[in-house]
Amino acid sequence: MIVLPFPLVATISLALTLAVASSGSLFRPDAWYERLRKPRLMPPGWVFPVVWTVLYVLMALAAAEIFVHYDAPLRPWALTLYALQLIANALWSWLFFKLHRPLWALWDLILLWLLVLACILVFAAIATPAALLLLPYGFWLLIALYLNAATWVLNRKERR
Repeated sequence: MIVLPFPLVATISLALTLAVASSGSLFRPDAWYERLRKPRLMPPGWVFPVVWTVLYVLMALAAAEIFVHYDAPLRPWALTLYALQLIANALWSWLFFKLHRPLWALWDLILLWLLVLACILVFAAIATPAALLLLPYGFWLLIALYLNAATWVLNRKERR
């Protein structure tokens, strides 16, 4: 078995995580989004890229920490969950901003939160620090769930 040093694994993990994350930037807020009624607790637009950048770095470090635990029996399951949550994460922007489907995006966000919760639990069984690195992500997703649900409720009578 080839054992890679943590700094190399962390760099690769960060590159892969940011590559998947950047797919969300293909679908940006447009005129449709600007017309939507937003919840009162909606943060200013500049908050989102700042928070997501920090979260993606933490996620990548957590995945790298799991990756280097070569002998952990749950390692393949943990990395599979990580990949699935990345896919669900990338899907949200497409559903919300491209297809203009807040309800579909909300369902995706619920799935994403469940996948991240599963990641946290499985990561904790392998390396507690990796699980702790995902806690801010799980918390932020609860905020995102509120924002998505409130936006859908405020605009559900509107056609696309």
